[in-house]
Amino acid sequence: MRVLLKFVIDCDADAAWRAVHSPRAAAELYGPLVEMRPLEPLPTRWEPGTDAAVDLVAAGITIGRQLIAITDRVVDGPDGQVRIVRDSGTPLTGPLAALDVWDHQMAISAAPGDPGRTLWRERLVIGGRAAPALWPGLWATWQWRATRIRALAPSWAHDPQL
Repeated sequence: MRVLLKFVIDCDADAAWRAVHSPRAAAELYGPLVEMRPLEPLPTRWEPGTDAAVDLVAAGITIGRQLIAITDRVVDGPDGQVRIVRDSGTPLTGPLAALDVWDHQMAISAAPGDPGRTLWRERLVIGGRAAPALWPGLWATWQWRATRIRALAPSWAHDPQL
């Protein structure tokens, strides 16, 4: 089962790329509903090949532990370079741990016709017997993510527009 997002955000592709590698930006995407609490200090930047475990906390209650494992790749698209970050980590505890498949990818490229903005594409693939029951909640969470990404994107630029 999949959750797909595709929209344009108000920052350049380099700023968006920095943000998808930022643990702080990742934590802000879920706020204020869910807090991401690292088990060990997080790096300032997710580097390919590194991983980290975090507890996800809502209303003071731990709702699960997630392993975040980042890899990067670059492909040539019809409108230029597409940079893809993949989190192939997995839910370790909580309801999402019932899933057999967790594959989360975010693709970043310059928006066609507007290099100052970014085309953001995101895909979450889940699988297993629990997937049909968990999909609606994940779909709703990803809609929240989209809203937060759009709201936060202008702050990702080094020199935001005034």
